[in-house]
Amino acid sequence: MLTTQSQAANAALSLPQNLFNKLRDDILQGKIEAGEKLTEKRICKEYNVSRTPVREAFQKLELDGLIEIIPNRGAFVIGLTRQDIEDMYELRKAYEAIAVRWAVERITDAEFEALEEAFDMMEFYTQKNDADKMLMMNMRFHSLIYAATKNRMLQHVLTSYQIYTKNTKVSSEYILAYLDEVLQEHREIFMAFQNKDKKAATEACIRHMENGKRRAGFDLD
Repeated sequence: MLTTQSQAANAALSLPQNLFNKLRDDILQGKIEAGEKLTEKRICKEYNVSRTPVREAFQKLELDGLIEIIPNRGAFVIGLTRQDIEDMYELRKAYEAIAVRWAVERITDAEFEALEEAFDMMEFYTQKNDADKMLMMNMRFHSLIYAATKNRMLQHVLTSYQIYTKNTKVSSEYILAYLDEVLQEHREIFMAFQNKDKKAATEACIRHMENGKRRAGFDLD
């Protein structure tokens, strides 16, 4: 059991990451617009934090290319351009294809059971027309595939892409209009895993990524 001191230390360690997550999501969702200047004083006040986690969060945001810190001027939001987002979808499609191929080869029985449970819950929430819960299980489904690759670097990259593409659209409204379509695409991926068919899994995954890009409003040229 964690002591009060350990809990406080863990909370302090997680504060910069939590602030980074909030700022990243607000930038991606357009709540903080490209070109805006971010000051430590403003962020401290709006997010109720001290200056130290703000500085650490700013450093991570700059590393992710979402802000630019200009000496003697401050931090300015860059955000993502339409081209950035289109490129991200293409990169995610390529990495997802690798992930499903490796995952079909390497998935354990316990991991497959977890994948099946996630898909079953996707079916349940589709029937309930619950877009938020469906989106949550959608992300879990893909995360389980990433973990099944047994490749930490690929898992990290795809988790980042998943977060970024999710936050570049209004998630619940976006998925609500396509619940049945999205479920069918995941059914095809799941059936390929069930049949241990790498080729079918790869093809189903690529279709899913291409359709996701289309649904988000980006044409595939």
